[in-house]
Amino acid sequence: MPKPESQIPDNHILPDSQLEERTRRRFSTKYKLRILAEADQCGHGELGPLLRRENLYSKQLRDWRKQLKVGDEAALFKSAPGPKASKKPDQKRIEQLEKELAKTQHRLRVTEDCVDLQKKALLMLDLSNNGSDPS
Repeated sequence: MPKPESQIPDNHILPDSQLEERTRRRFSTKYKLRILAEADQCGHGELGPLLRRENLYSKQLRDWRKQLKVGDEAALFKSAPGPKASKKPDQKRIEQLEKELAKTQHRLRVTEDCVDLQKKALLMLDLSNNGSDPS
């Protein structure tokens, strides 16, 4: 038996694109130091509520502690997220140019082969029309 049609009207809600955008959160050095101090003062079972309240992960605390241990407060300031590039920009450009060169050389070989094929076809047409070798 089919289901009865719903009496609820169809409401089409279009999402707000600004609300849909996700950006990486950035924390100031002062904020990191404050959270680390609060985390150090937490007793047994109090760290979880702190992390939930601040919407943080335990890995972030671990990383911040490691950065503070390796350097001073300036080590907590991270200018750009993510790992460093494995190749320098000029190395990337060289690789890109080498790829382009290989493509161009391949196209040149194909073009030369086409020209050779056209020469042979023209020679065969001349031979069939004249009946003898033109050279």
